[in-house]
Amino acid sequence: MLNLLFIAIGLTLLILGGNWLLKSAVAFSLRLNISRIIIGMTIVSFATSAPELIVSVNAALEGFPDLALGNVVGSNIANIGLVLAIIILLGNIDVRKAFYITDWPVMMAASLLFFGFIYFDGILHPYEGAIMVFFLFLFLIFLLRFQKTAVIEDLHEDSTPLPLYKAVLFMGLGGIALWGGAELLVKGAVGMATFYEVSERVIGITVVSVGTSIPELAASIIAIFKKEKAISVGNLIGSNIFNLLAVLGITSMITPIYVIDQGLLNSDIWWMLGISFIILPLVFFPKGLRLGWRDGLILVTLYMLFLYFTLF
Repeated sequence: MLNLLFIAIGLTLLILGGNWLLKSAVAFSLRLNISRIIIGMTIVSFATSAPELIVSVNAALEGFPDLALGNVVGSNIANIGLVLAIIILLGNIDVRKAFYITDWPVMMAASLLFFGFIYFDGILHPYEGAIMVFFLFLFLIFLLRFQKTAVIEDLHEDSTPLPLYKAVLFMGLGGIALWGGAELLVKGAVGMATFYEVSERVIGITVVSVGTSIPELAASIIAIFKKEKAISVGNLIGSNIFNLLAVLGITSMITPIYVIDQGLLNSDIWWMLGISFIILPLVFFPKGLRLGWRDGLILVTLYMLFLYFTLF
């Protein structure tokens, strides 16, 4: 019961912290007059990936590497199979050429880079983490200089940025809430794994990953209702890139990450690659350059199958 309480409080703090950090990030980006798709793929993605980063670093440092890996791999699967599915069930999203020229290929390249580094020896070394972070910087430089709109944006009233003091306050509160939430979530997740005699990987790839994906879900649904589809889709694609290159890259630079439960290599990582890949054909079929409710049903069905085969 105490472990469930730790998880509940931890997730609540992560959700609040992610939301506060998101408000702060968008406020600063509006002041800099940055394109919405770039806001979604950089600032919002980093803000909503902060829970994964804090949880993964804490888990790795405390000797639970499978929790760190499962958290990121599971979050990437949940971002597409659950969060994106919910978004396109709420309404169609039209995409442009930049989606399959830049955004999706970079996400797949990041996934394959991670796969290549960890699959053959079961270790993510500090130098491999440094390479991942380096590629992230290259991607950000490219994005800020050359990226064009990947999602057709609806017309809407311009957002009014928060006053500077409020943006700074939300950033501080968000950071504190994320740190406290991560500490409690890791403690509760490890306690549950011990009590129910399941691996940290299973807890990480289900409970923890869904919990740390809640900021992405909240940010994306809010963006949809505010007619900010560019921020919504860019946030999810960007979050998956950040989760792999930034979260695992930075974590492995701090301490090497070892695979303990082989289920991560034999099953989970293949699910992540498969569900990431399938977005491309869904964008083109049955209607070109559009994601609709049928695609949402396919994605959520795949996610349910993933959970079934992971838990049973």
